[in-house]
Amino acid sequence: MSSPDANHHDADLMLKCYDLRREAVMRDSRNAVAKFFPQKYEDIVAVMQPDHPMNAAFRQVATYWEMVYSMVKHGVVHPEFFVENSVEGLFVFAKIEPYLEQIRKDFNPAALQNAEWVANNTEAGKAAMVRIKAYIQKLAQQANNQ
Repeated sequence: MSSPDANHHDADLMLKCYDLRREAVMRDSRNAVAKFFPQKYEDIVAVMQPDHPMNAAFRQVATYWEMVYSMVKHGVVHPEFFVENSVEGLFVFAKIEPYLEQIRKDFNPAALQNAEWVANNTEAGKAAMVRIKAYIQKLAQQANNQ
């Protein structure tokens, strides 16, 4: 379990996770998912189909963040320290969250459960979600005005 204060172990794990994000295929996947803004549930369903061009990228990014956030949730790494330095997974979660209940019914009852835990149970996650949702809303408004 993580100690009450962040330590070198936490920093080491965070840097290793950062390094994994820099791997070429992961970087390409992250870039693809960063541009994905579902407007309706059907957009999610389409990406979840194996023949969709973005399916592999979406799965890679979503499962990466679920793995990382499971370490946060289970105290392997200091939650506040880790989340305040790594919120990209919450950006993915925020884009999917409006459809999460239906995703869990149709595809996987445990979908994004670790990201959800981080978003709702860490102070850094709660604060990040406020910023991220405002940013996503701003992007949506800009897209609608074009």
